[in-house]
Amino acid sequence: MDFKELQDKVVQNAVNYGKKYNVQIDEDFALLKLYEEVGELAQAILIHRKKCRPEKYVPEDVSRNELAKELADVVGVAVVNAHLLGIDLEDAIEKKWINREK
Repeated sequence: MDFKELQDKVVQNAVNYGKKYNVQIDEDFALLKLYEEVGELAQAILIHRKKCRPEKYVPEDVSRNELAKELADVVGVAVVNAHLLGIDLEDAIEKKWINREK
């Protein structure tokens, strides 16, 4: 799957979520959702590194799986934010990360 196809599927998933739960997927929602997902990623990292209450400890394979899911959430919501802001994320990544603009 190429990046554009991935973006389209992620955005469609967000649209479907909005319809299913009667939530307006707008810039405010997407930005706040990104904050929420970054917080969940931070929590997953704390658990993975066992820097949390002992009762939250889980086996490494479980915590690594949770990390992957939370990181996917952050990336997915970043894609939705780019879409709502009219940003070509593939182009932006190309310029910022691959062929760095000065």
